[in-house]
Amino acid sequence: MRNLQAVLLVTVPFLLAFGLVLPLVRLEKFYFFSDTPSLLGIIGSLWQTENYLLAAIVALVSVALPILKTVSLAVEAMGTRRKSEGGFFFDHVVPHLARWSMADVLLVAIVIAAAKTSGLATAFTQPGLWFYAGSTMVSGLLHILLRNEKGPN
Repeated sequence: MRNLQAVLLVTVPFLLAFGLVLPLVRLEKFYFFSDTPSLLGIIGSLWQTENYLLAAIVALVSVALPILKTVSLAVEAMGTRRKSEGGFFFDHVVPHLARWSMADVLLVAIVIAAAKTSGLATAFTQPGLWFYAGSTMVSGLLHILLRNEKGPN
């Protein structure tokens, strides 16, 4: 079980990194124009168009929280925290971080569905979405495995 945890712990940051930099969706308009934004590209675009608050929210929920969860899982897996240290954070905050990450995946899926049904554009999923979703699911699985190993608090 420890070997599986180690593999998952190494896998999560790579999946997350690819999910952030690879294109999430390909939007094609009128067969001539296409756009393949990545998550970091979307944040940068929002910032450049002076949508600072929205860019900050997307960056927090899509980038900062998943990174925080990954670091938290690494700390928990290595057993470097004592029971008295950060109990509230590890026991109550970390389990909810994955839910926020999955919201991004669902939002992109809704955008793809909306684009396909509107007739204005055709949308296709791209590898970034799958890597991002994979990082979310693998980190959730790792969290469950770590909790099961530690037993009830």
